[in-house]
Amino acid sequence: MDYKDRKEDIGKNKYFSQSIEFALTGIRTVFQDERNMRSHLILGIITILFGFIFQLNKWEWLWILLCVFLVIIMEIVNTAFENVVDMVTDFHFHSIGKKIKDMAAGAVLITALFAVIVGCIIFLPKIYQLFF
Repeated sequence: MDYKDRKEDIGKNKYFSQSIEFALTGIRTVFQDERNMRSHLILGIITILFGFIFQLNKWEWLWILLCVFLVIIMEIVNTAFENVVDMVTDFHFHSIGKKIKDMAAGAVLITALFAVIVGCIIFLPKIYQLFF
């Protein structure tokens, strides 16, 4: 196979619909393969339901949705890093690979903590008003 043939194989997608299809496949894959992603999704749905129950205003909705989507995005990025490390190391332990995986997991943790803090700022006063 010469360079010209390979270039067509690795080039950009010719159609927007093809790009969407690949992206949806990636999202579906991470939801199927990663237990943590399913947990994040369930917690995000519960948070959104609480938003409807407590009738959030526009700014509260923006913060909640930002947090839900950031956590999901970071989990996708974390999963991508994990898969690249596994591919490069052929699933064998490597100290740099471990560092990369740990840092990506740390990014998810920090994002999730941010989401919890935002959730507490928005929901705790509303819950407090129910009881007092």
